[in-house]
Amino acid sequence: MEETFKTQLTRIENLLTQQTALQKQVLNFKEAAAYMGLSTSYLYKLTSARKIVHFCPEGKMLFFNRLHLDQWLQRNRQATVSEIESNAIYNAKRNKVK
Repeated sequence: MEETFKTQLTRIENLLTQQTALQKQVLNFKEAAAYMGLSTSYLYKLTSARKIVHFCPEGKMLFFNRLHLDQWLQRNRQATVSEIESNAIYNAKRNKVK
């Protein structure tokens, strides 16, 4: 019984930590990795290759702007089938007029 209670408390604590990170504008390294669902090693790889925007104010600790992380996560948008079909019809009509 006591073990179940401790497990539930740990789960609640983790959820509260995640909620706090969702409300912060600037995230530290571990918060950013958890927010994006990435492993810390992969996030480190992205920062060392300068493939993701990050801040290093004192030359050691890394910080991330949540807005920049959202933009990075939403890059390379894939068009839907209906969007592709609409563009094809539009281009066919436009080329026919010429």
